[in-house]
Amino acid sequence: MSNDFYISSILPYSGIIIKICRAYTDSQEDFEDYYQEVCLQIWRSRDKFRGDSKWSTWIYRLSLNICLTLIKKKKRNRQHHTSDYQIQTEAIEDELTFSDQSLNLLYEAIKQLSEIDRAVILLYLEEKPNKEIADIIGTTPNNIGVRVNRIKERLKKLLDGKIN
Repeated sequence: MSNDFYISSILPYSGIIIKICRAYTDSQEDFEDYYQEVCLQIWRSRDKFRGDSKWSTWIYRLSLNICLTLIKKKKRNRQHHTSDYQIQTEAIEDELTFSDQSLNLLYEAIKQLSEIDRAVILLYLEEKPNKEIADIIGTTPNNIGVRVNRIKERLKKLLDGKIN
């Protein structure tokens, strides 16, 4: 991957890539693997960008799809290798913690959402309009509005017991 491409086309969107990867991983090692894979796939797929949407929308969609694909692969590997090792049921202590405890609690709550709901709320928190979120997720803006309201209610319930 050329430095110029990374600096001009990936680095400006690294914030959302980091947030997406963080929301779908439980350890520093997984986070680094996911982030590296997303950047690699963006570089490999750059010629496939047709300009039908904004570059940022394409980056978000690609990042989400890669993370979801990696999760599915990881689940399949766990099912095939459960006899080789015991699956950890306790949460792995995340080295990606923020200094702000309430932000850490928010990420903990977000990780309890479904994979698609995580994507929706992350994009919402990035202040993306419902139309753009709908384009990325593959649904309608009205559906996104309803989902966001439901997700916010779920997060509120999850956080109420932890913040007080």
